This record gives sequence, structure tokens and C-alpha cells, in this order.
Amino acid sequence: MNRIAAIVPAAGFGTRMGGDQPKQFLELDGVPLIIFTLRRLAVCAAITEFVVATRGDDVASLQEKVRKAGLGRPVRVVQGGDTRQQSVANALEHVDPATEIVVVHDAVRPFVTPAQVERVIAEARARGAAILGIPAIDTVKEVKRASLPEDVALISTTIPRERIVLAQTPQVFAYALLRDALQKAQEDDFTGSDEAAIVERFGHEVFVVLGSERNLKITRPADMDLARFYLEQERRAK
Repeated sequence: MNRIAAIVPAAGFGTRMGGDQPKQFLELDGVPLIIFTLRRLAVCAAITEFVVATRGDDVASLQEKVRKAGLGRPVRVVQGGDTRQQSVANALEHVDPATEIVVVHDAVRPFVTPAQVERVIAEARARGAAILGIPAIDTVKEVKRASLPEDVALISTTIPRERIVLAQTPQVFAYALLRDALQKAQEDDFTGSDEAAIVERFGHEVFVVLGSERNLKITRPADMDLARFYLEQERRAK
């Protein structure tokens, strides 16, 4: 059987969320977001194991939460790093080298669907690297901020909207490709904003599979309200 490992970085604190609790442990329908997300991913039968990278202080408690969740396949909870990139690299060290595909998914994107996960896995298997993304709706401006107040910027150019997509997760890669790209980034002291940026820099093409606005990343308090609304819609649809 082909091995597909899902890495879920969950070591961030989420300062934009406010409060004194990391956002991945906020509860949606009485369930911590990280567990809610893992359950959604676990619906995808192709995933053979999970590796969750969290803060060192949270490893033991999260291990217990994962155990109670009963995801039906091996789950390792490991210590993450100071950045998302470090957390993914740390988690990858715990993935069997015989693994074919690595799926990286945000701990706070709880509404990804099995069809989306399976589609992006299929594209990555065919092409080596693929992510979910959605087209930009708003007009996008490139700006300059030098010598201006913090809340002011100067537009330098308008980027054609048809050239822009907003990256989501899962971001999926051939195991060896992600391993080598992360190693090169570490050697060069480069930090990317997502895994795709690291693989792009390594010289490999990354393809985008259409995602969904519902695959939101919970970042601000209002996002929790939207998540509750989506959950209620799902219940009514059932």
C-alpha cells in the first residue's frame, strides 16, 4: 500500500485571535479545532498516518486528546519549532522514508472536504507538487511602505487579478521533494511563508487545484462565527 503521511503543524499561538489560548485549541461544537480538523482529514482513507507538530508544553495533553479522538490510524504528536517551516521539518523527521506523498494541512482549517484532499493528492502524485487555492476576488495592489506612516502605503502597481490565487491547504508533495527542499532552505537560511514557496524556490513546479471559500483558515475571532455558521449549514443539509 502506498504510504501517505499527513503533517499538521499546530505550534503557533495565533496572536491575531486574541485571548490566552492557542487558536488550535479553541473549541468548535465542543471539540478542539485541531481534533475537529484531524477528524475531517481522517475521512480521507488514502491517508495512512498523521504527524502533529505542537509546542513542547502541549505535546502530552494533545497526545491524550488524539488518543480519545480515535482516528483509526497511527498518530504521532511531536514537538514543533518556532516557525511553521521548522514545525513541518521536525514532523517530517518522524515520517517513514518509504512514504510516497506528504500532505501538509493547517490545524485550523476544519472544513476541508475528502474530495478536495483526494483531488490534490492525485495531482501531487502525478506532478510532484500541488496545493489547494482559490481565485482572488478583490483587486490586488503591490505597495511600498518606506518612509510612510504604519497605516499608509504607496501603490506601485496593480497585479492582474487573473494571475492571482490565494493559497490554501492541503499542500501536497512527493516525500523526497519536500525533504530536499526543506533541507536546502535550512542550508540557505531561507524561511518561506508556506511549503509551496519552499518547493518553488527549490526549482520545482507547483500546481494549484481549485479549493473553496469554505476551506477557511480560522485566524481572527470573526472566523469562529463563520465556522459555526458553516457547521450549522452542514447539519441542516444532512
